[in-house]
Amino acid sequence: MTLFDGIYPFYPQQRKSFVFDVSTIIVVIVFLMLASTFLLIIPGIRGRARLYWMIRVLFSLMVGVMIVVVQFTGDWESGWVTANTSYKSFSLAVVNVDIGLHIGLAGVNVTLVGNPVHQVNETINYNEHFAWSFDADYDHSYSKSLEKGLPSPILYVAEKFTTQSPCNVHRQYRISSHYASASLWVAFCTWFISNMLFSTPVLVYGGYMILITGAFMIFSLLSFSTVRNSLVCPIQFGTTSLQIGYGGSFWLTLAVGLLCFVAGITVVALHYFNSDLLKTFFDLHEDKAEDYRETTEVYVNLQFLNSVLSPPQTSKLIPNDI
Repeated sequence: MTLFDGIYPFYPQQRKSFVFDVSTIIVVIVFLMLASTFLLIIPGIRGRARLYWMIRVLFSLMVGVMIVVVQFTGDWESGWVTANTSYKSFSLAVVNVDIGLHIGLAGVNVTLVGNPVHQVNETINYNEHFAWSFDADYDHSYSKSLEKGLPSPILYVAEKFTTQSPCNVHRQYRISSHYASASLWVAFCTWFISNMLFSTPVLVYGGYMILITGAFMIFSLLSFSTVRNSLVCPIQFGTTSLQIGYGGSFWLTLAVGLLCFVAGITVVALHYFNSDLLKTFFDLHEDKAEDYRETTEVYVNLQFLNSVLSPPQTSKLIPNDI
């Protein structure tokens, strides 16, 4: 078999670049629909309770959507490097490309973008995903990529995370990601329970539960960070190396977790030091006042009440009347 533009003729053409994650888009759309539904109720709420309702709803939905979305994002760790490297095996073509590595809880994404995009009669714009979840076989995905004839930089980076790699980081990343994902799902459950508890008169339990939500989110970060204890595997392209660091999803999870801590501590503190303000914010104080007004508006028959409460008149006998 002969080569044509550096590609074996029996290999399929390169995959299109990865644009977005469908799961993330679905989660965002669902929560936007919930937010729109709740916001439609706001015009029917009177006074300051309208503002308090909007703050509670938007904060709760923001926490919930962030917990779910970061499960599917691929930038818990990320890094970029620009290098001159060989494009494909058995080819002498050297291209200038941007190589990106994005590590998520479900796997690793390797990005390859040419500078410029059109080089060696091809469009160099790749984003390949290699999953390491329980129902996925990372080594099998890597073998399929070899059969497809993907560019050499993608295969070189992906090979670092295989089970047979001397780097020995596959098991560490896989276990850390699974524990982090499990912690986030528990945080989602506690977030859901906190919303139910905030609908009850005992608001302090909702504050405790939102504190637990923040704690599980921080625990997920600690679980994922344990991968840093392993030896750093160098990813070298000539004289330049690909360095990775914590990405946007990691810092976003940290920010939302700390925000849950602040919200939970605020609710618990107000419960013990200023419960009236807490009940007003959750629209419970006004309900009690309305119930009190309803019970005091009672019509009383004064004549009947006086006849019932007045003591009976006892007749006294006078001797002259006998």
